[in-house]
Amino acid sequence: MKLLTSFLVVILLLSCGSKEQTKSTHPLVNYFYPYNVSPQIYLYRDVANGLEEEFHRVYSLKDQEGQHIIVERYASDGRILEALNYNLDSLDVQDHMVVNFKQEKTKAKLYKTKLFPLNKENQTWFATKFQGINDSTLFLKELKRNLVRQGVLKEIMEKESSCLEFHDIIRQTLLNPFTKKENMIEAEQISYFAEGIGLVEWHSLDKKVHFRLEQILNQDEWLKIISH
Repeated sequence: MKLLTSFLVVILLLSCGSKEQTKSTHPLVNYFYPYNVSPQIYLYRDVANGLEEEFHRVYSLKDQEGQHIIVERYASDGRILEALNYNLDSLDVQDHMVVNFKQEKTKAKLYKTKLFPLNKENQTWFATKFQGINDSTLFLKELKRNLVRQGVLKEIMEKESSCLEFHDIIRQTLLNPFTKKENMIEAEQISYFAEGIGLVEWHSLDKKVHFRLEQILNQDEWLKIISH
């Protein structure tokens, strides 16, 4: 009986330790994508234009470096555009993959890795460099994000959800390392992350571009949509 009791205690301790390892130290992790091994596909529609869609395939994994949440972004025709690998503990970006103009998957160079602020006083800065519109150019993409409001109530998929509202400043610079010429464009947007879901909406300040989460699909449902 003592042996059985000791064995059960060990199992309980291991289970508790396993649960502890799945927790993030980020104070706003409940507003990020949930840790889920099975892929979930977020279907966003541009409500300003109606027909434009975008898919984000979200799934989780664990390796020797810890637990991660992967967010892959796809065009409406099913072409992958980029993928971000978030470390679950800090929600920092660990890897960034971009599809170049040759439709090849390439690893971007990360300079700044933070995309999810800790609080209203904390501005995050994400900066990444990858191949540009041809072999001789590079893109430097930067996103600075501030938390504006917490607990914003929005109707998401016919259900009221508590959201974080962020103000994003996006800067993209086309670099030519041979001629030293640069061409920079900057834009601002508002983005919302809902509790228990993740990214649910983003729009430009004038709302001429305005994407909103319409459905969350499983892998089979998504494959049926993009195969037609």
